[in-house]
Amino acid sequence: METQTKSDSLKANSIDEPSIQQALIPISALVFLLSLSVYLFGADASSGPNQIALCVGAIFAALVGWQNGQSWLDIEQSIVSGITVAIKPLLILFCVGALIGSWIMSGTVPTMIYYSLLILDPAIFYAASCVICALIALSIGSSWTVAGTVGIALIGASGGLGLSPEITAGAIISGAYFGDKMSPLSETTNLAPAVAGTDLFTHIGHMVWTTIPSILLAIILFTFIGLNIDSSATSSNLEITMRLLTENFSINVLMLLPVFTLLIMANKKFPPIPTILTGTLLGIVIALIFQPSAIISLSGNTSNVFLGLFEGVWYTLFDGFILNSGNQTLDELMTRGGMSSMLSTVWLVLCAMVFGGVMESTGLLRCLVNYALSFVHSTGSLIATTIITCVGANLITSDQYISVVLPGRMYKIEYERRNLHSKNLSRTLEDAGTITSPLVPWNTCGAYMAGTLGVATFAYLPYCFFNLINPIVALIYGFLDIKITSATNEDLSHTAVP
Repeated sequence: METQTKSDSLKANSIDEPSIQQALIPISALVFLLSLSVYLFGADASSGPNQIALCVGAIFAALVGWQNGQSWLDIEQSIVSGITVAIKPLLILFCVGALIGSWIMSGTVPTMIYYSLLILDPAIFYAASCVICALIALSIGSSWTVAGTVGIALIGASGGLGLSPEITAGAIISGAYFGDKMSPLSETTNLAPAVAGTDLFTHIGHMVWTTIPSILLAIILFTFIGLNIDSSATSSNLEITMRLLTENFSINVLMLLPVFTLLIMANKKFPPIPTILTGTLLGIVIALIFQPSAIISLSGNTSNVFLGLFEGVWYTLFDGFILNSGNQTLDELMTRGGMSSMLSTVWLVLCAMVFGGVMESTGLLRCLVNYALSFVHSTGSLIATTIITCVGANLITSDQYISVVLPGRMYKIEYERRNLHSKNLSRTLEDAGTITSPLVPWNTCGAYMAGTLGVATFAYLPYCFFNLINPIVALIYGFLDIKITSATNEDLSHTAVP
């Protein structure tokens, strides 16, 4: 119904409907340029080359829209609208940058790393990281909060043990997105059933069938990788790291106060920005009480203690904390944070939202979705098309929420027409839309995870086992008709399209 309304609007304004060939022009240009970007620049692709590729893709999309009769003012408005959608995530990114810097300066992150090294054996580190993040995300409903708190500590602990930060990031993201997806407190877990037309707990119960096997397979894979780790080779790194942490920071349980405060506020569903800023403020207070020498050392102003402390805190918030312990590994782990550290990520998200906004306003995205529907001939192919559309929306619009809302609206009528319960649609939206968002470097989620964990998206992507397995499980269930529920007459009466 929404598609028809937009189509009528285009005709009323003498704007031609785009063809599938036209829709593929900016997509082809973007895929080619992004592939070339990765080939030429490798891990540095997200620091500028990918942004240029997205801008060029947006130019191609705008030219197609202009050729079909759209004015530049309409296209410009779509760009502004696309950027507006990203404002909140961008503000959160800046706040997280300040949070990371203040938590390292205060000793909060070093304390979390220290305790992690005490209790986590290298052989089970990856699997344990996944489970820990899953449980915390399940309790608070936020993958971003988990990555920005516990995730940072686990990345640091992996460095202290001499383990792979890429695999650790994959374990963190796998666990965080499992918990986020299954938590009734999560925004996407509430959004998907609302769009599809079912209730929250019916949706969560139906997700169990695809989500639990996926996370179990992921944990098995992380456990298998851990069994091949030589624990004796990590013991020397462990001792050195723990000694250096105690020499450079005050390590005690009081340092964890900002973490518990932030997790409690997140669990109580406080707005994210005030929650993060509260955690940042507590980090500053603890740093001033317990780590004054580290702050003054950072500022270099030893003649005036007050100004030295003020300058050190200020510097940490905008440019991150710097540690000079003499140990290169620890210095690299602890020299992080600051709002400026998120600038490349913000630039990437802005360019991505420009591309997505132009693609949507010119009708090119809708054209691709309608073309995909023409291949739907069975329940399995409908599930597959929904998955592909969700992944495509994450790639094109760069926004997790759009990847849930857009396919949900587009395919809701088709699911009802085929007498399929709406919970099948809501589950598939999460199996593909929510889960694959951190796997796209220019998506807000992928950019956030890379910026927060300090690991490039393409570097951790192969190890996000849960995020990779879950859509495949959903696809298999669709074609084999496993746990695909038909709608009853009562269900249809409740989910009828107005």
